[in-house]
Amino acid sequence: MSFWNRHKIFETNSLVLIVGILLVISVGGLVEITPLFYLKSTIEKVDGIRPYTPLELAGRNVYIREGCYLCHSQMIRPLRDETERYGHYSLAAESMYDHPFQWGSKRTGPDLARVGGKYSDDWHVAHLKNPRSIVPQSVMPGYAFLAEAKVDAESLPDHLRANKMLGVPYTDEDISKAIVDVKAQIDPDSPAAADLSKRYPKAVVRNFDAQDGDPTEMDALVAYLQLLGTLVDFKLYNEKANLR
Repeated sequence: MSFWNRHKIFETNSLVLIVGILLVISVGGLVEITPLFYLKSTIEKVDGIRPYTPLELAGRNVYIREGCYLCHSQMIRPLRDETERYGHYSLAAESMYDHPFQWGSKRTGPDLARVGGKYSDDWHVAHLKNPRSIVPQSVMPGYAFLAEAKVDAESLPDHLRANKMLGVPYTDEDISKAIVDVKAQIDPDSPAAADLSKRYPKAVVRNFDAQDGDPTEMDALVAYLQLLGTLVDFKLYNEKANLR
């Protein structure tokens, strides 16, 4: 039997074919899985990444609750057309504290991985209240009610505590001060604002929805959106990458 005809053994004997398939799958699986047992983490550490502030976390909860992820991904692929439109491709570390992460393939609207700082707070508020006032062709529903809904500050310590159980490095101090922090982030004159900024570097402290009173879900969602893509200094990241 010639070498090229030996595959007939597999074609004419189903048992041999099944054993062969199982062997190939087993070897392939071991090659992919075994290295993971020797790695402490598969995520490359990147300077600047931190856990969400209580207000940002509340905004992320609103983002998920309202289904924003169904039309907006937060994953820029390393393809030229994506990076030219949205910016630097997404890093795994940027989602290391997301439970769940907001990657995806559905884009009825643009990717939001780098939307932070791209538009003003007023733009976001106007867009969320009436999307067509900003983008006439938009099919996005309005979320004007967020400006009237107050953030449930009392529940935030439990949210931080749950995230800590999943590996997010919130400290006991972060958890105990969650209610104070969520109010301090919308009030630059608050005595607690400086402490918030110390524990959460690059946290933006301002009145996001320009309304007086307690934090609203509009404040929270805009705070979350304004954070996206702002924690990593990609100029330094690219310089380090070029030196390798």
